[in-house]
Amino acid sequence: MDKKDSSGEILSSLTRRKFLKAIGVGGAAIGAGFLLGRFNFTRENKTESFIASVSDYGRDLSREILRGLKELGIKPLDIKDKKVLLKPNLVEPHRHLEHINTHPLVIRGAVEAFLSLGASEVFVAEGSGHRRDSLLVLEESGLSDVLYQDRISFVDLNESSVKKTKNLGNTSKLENLYFPDDVLKADIIVSIAKMKTHHWAGVTLSMKNLFGIMPGIVYGWPKNVLHWAGLQQCIFDITATLKPQLAIVDGIIGMEGDGPIMGTPIQSNVIVIGKNLPAVDATCARIMGIEPEKIKYLKHSSGRIGTIKDSNIEQRGEKIQYVRMKYQLLEFIPAQKEIRLGI
Repeated sequence: MDKKDSSGEILSSLTRRKFLKAIGVGGAAIGAGFLLGRFNFTRENKTESFIASVSDYGRDLSREILRGLKELGIKPLDIKDKKVLLKPNLVEPHRHLEHINTHPLVIRGAVEAFLSLGASEVFVAEGSGHRRDSLLVLEESGLSDVLYQDRISFVDLNESSVKKTKNLGNTSKLENLYFPDDVLKADIIVSIAKMKTHHWAGVTLSMKNLFGIMPGIVYGWPKNVLHWAGLQQCIFDITATLKPQLAIVDGIIGMEGDGPIMGTPIQSNVIVIGKNLPAVDATCARIMGIEPEKIKYLKHSSGRIGTIKDSNIEQRGEKIQYVRMKYQLLEFIPAQKEIRLGI
């Protein structure tokens, strides 16, 4: 990969873990200016979501992501000279269980896509929720191999310095939210989530994925403070306050049943991309055979920070009816009860 790195000669001599630690320290001094730009949320205005049909992780994922960005009207000038933060879903250190974490090759495809559009820097940031050692999760997920090979920065958000920000969502019990400085210094934030059902939230997609941005040194493990303050409410508040500009959801292999960890894999063969996170998550829910209106945080989001109405979301790429699945839902899990999409 054509990646400019003034410290490349030094880093090439480091072990993978030492490299990740070294580059993470360098990544903490990134850029200046939290820029919402053209990718800000609209309310109930019409928006677009792009669905790519992708049968396996061996496909040219960079091309698929670039096609999606183009369909959404995102031009090279929108990305040129921007610092792009990719926030994957890294939950547990399982290298060979492709339904748990965002697949490393999806991350690589996104890195290549944004660099090809002229981004000045692309880096990956995550604060794992279940394990204090984010580097362990990074290594065991297989993502560290990709980052090491491509010389892509990683920032452990659990250990980053933080800035207190007024809670603009004003829905949970939290008056303020603490975001890592590394996140606030990015120009473009991309939530690269996994398509999964969830034990407590019903589904976990691009909005729920933002829990990993919240630093463990403030919110604990597994981000217990957010659970105590109201899980569904905090999902909304974080999204409303941070306002990420893009979402990419890895649904090539998703998870059904007792997610986000204990569920089973389901081959869904899709990647979903969009500029409005509630709309992207509503599209994903419909692909999963789930009614977005029955997911509390999605229903609350509609008309406030986006739209989840089918009539307001123009589907680019594949049509939902051609890729729709029927994800297993468990009746003994309250959050999954009676959320099946009525077709």
